[in-house]
Amino acid sequence: MNFAHASALAWAALVIPIIIFYILKIRLRRVPVSTTLFWQQIFDEKKPRSLWEMLRHLLSLLVQIAILALLVLALGEPFFKWEVLEAKRLVLVVDNSASMNANDVLPSRLAQAKEEGKRIISGLRFRDEMAIIAAGTEPQVFCGLTGHQRTLLKALDEIPATDGPTRVNEAIELARRLLVTQKNRKVIVLSDGGFDNAETLAKAEDVQMVPVGKRTGNVGITRLQARRSLIDPVGYEILAEVVNASDDPVECRLEIDLNGEVVDVVPLKLAPGAAHHQVFEKTSTAGGRVLARLNRADALPADNQAWAILPRREIRPVTLVTKGNLFLEKVFEANAGVKLSVSRTPLKSAPPAGTLTVFHRDVPEKLPNGPVLVIQPSQSTDLWEIGETLQNPIVTQQDKDSPLMAHVRLDNVLMPEAKKLKPKGQPKILASAVSGDPLYLAFDRPEGKVLVLTVDLDKGDLPLQTAFPIMAANALGWFAGTKGELRESTATGSVVEWELPPNSTASYTLHSPSGRPAALPVRSARATIGPLDQCGIWTIDHGTAQVDAKPEFELACNLANRQESDLRPPQDWAPNSNVLQAGFGGRPLWYLLIIAAWALVGMEWYLYQRRWIS
Repeated sequence: MNFAHASALAWAALVIPIIIFYILKIRLRRVPVSTTLFWQQIFDEKKPRSLWEMLRHLLSLLVQIAILALLVLALGEPFFKWEVLEAKRLVLVVDNSASMNANDVLPSRLAQAKEEGKRIISGLRFRDEMAIIAAGTEPQVFCGLTGHQRTLLKALDEIPATDGPTRVNEAIELARRLLVTQKNRKVIVLSDGGFDNAETLAKAEDVQMVPVGKRTGNVGITRLQARRSLIDPVGYEILAEVVNASDDPVECRLEIDLNGEVVDVVPLKLAPGAAHHQVFEKTSTAGGRVLARLNRADALPADNQAWAILPRREIRPVTLVTKGNLFLEKVFEANAGVKLSVSRTPLKSAPPAGTLTVFHRDVPEKLPNGPVLVIQPSQSTDLWEIGETLQNPIVTQQDKDSPLMAHVRLDNVLMPEAKKLKPKGQPKILASAVSGDPLYLAFDRPEGKVLVLTVDLDKGDLPLQTAFPIMAANALGWFAGTKGELRESTATGSVVEWELPPNSTASYTLHSPSGRPAALPVRSARATIGPLDQCGIWTIDHGTAQVDAKPEFELACNLANRQESDLRPPQDWAPNSNVLQAGFGGRPLWYLLIIAAWALVGMEWYLYQRRWIS
């Protein structure tokens, strides 16, 4: 037997004063009396002790010495050599991913895993040590190697539930690095088996799997994205995917809302393991939050709904400078994303910033700053020289890769008396005639983009073709740019970057869907967000923003993980859960010595009350 604190044995010296107190006799006092009648009584009380009375006194002394010996040995923390040689070094990996929130076992799989973890911790023997790692979203060490059970239990209780993906493989690698220099090491995994390589890890010598949960069917939304149409200025598209991760066919209903208003409702019939994909084409200038949800309750609520952010299509001011053309006026008025104003006279001042200026026939010698669309120019400008008239040009070349020519064909369109232009610089030719003369061209200048169409709308049939409104819509989209057309919904566990507003020096706060605030770390002009561990809408606002203030930025985060939505463990995953057995023998020796000392104290009190010892 060895002692962890051998110096504590010095307390055994207390046995000396204990023995001295028992050896000392009470010294009789001399007392003068007036009579000797009481001598006989005093003699009777102090008559010589019998052998039993002496043994009673000695037994009490031995009990006191035994109590002291037990306490001193306990202070020295004795241990046997085999305890050191056979001490285990364990790492408890707790899967707190999204699938562990399933309630097929009450109250949840994660709660059951924590109960298993408490049982394992209570079964630690003296000199055993354990560390705790959470394996959801990203591996995180909640407690280093220690044998203190209270610390381990507290760390286990602090592991939160997340909607993140499983990172059990990475957590096991981290655990192995913690135990790389240890003997008798083992990694204990509390999981439902919903991760790659589960069957192989279950057979590893240094890994012990403890299963959690049951084989349960589930239906979930595994994808939801919303984007603005690149063709229709007020249109948008929603992509949704629903997966039946169960062994039985399922009937349910998919409901999609935009800002609380119903967009579409689709009944679904899904075969076992089947997936349903659908694209919804809708129209609205308003943006906001798109919510898709299933009307079917199951064991995992996190994937029964998903969010997406639809960018708002801003109303674009357009100023049409013309002496009169019904086709032009109507093609812009029919666009819900345009606020049209018509000027019958030349502009006397520069157009407001952000305004698209459309010149029909009469154009100034110097085009104003900002986006400009010119149709049938009648004179030269700072960007081109006007030439003679092309009588009946036929379009033979089109730039099919340009977004301005998407879904447009001009080879069968009559374009009489189109103007011949000699551009200055290097514009992009979108359509040209047989002679090589440009009929539709784009200038990308620093002051603003310029688009020129040389066709005479009054004499040709272009305004009567479906290509005309499509060209107008493409032009509006080209001037506006494609920025903000798609704000991609991200999956839990992702890390995204947010570009700060220009010249911003304010501090920002990130709010999780549950309302948990956190300071947003900012690096130069970008801020890093994540890893995101909750499903819902994450928002960013100023640190001093009011409660009802509009967020600076919104980000939709969904489970979007088929593996997490599948609550069925692998077929060949049948691990043994008997890792450690708790019991009285798991207590350290000093603990048993303390109990023995208290037992002797109780025994001494009982014997004294029974007058068996004095």
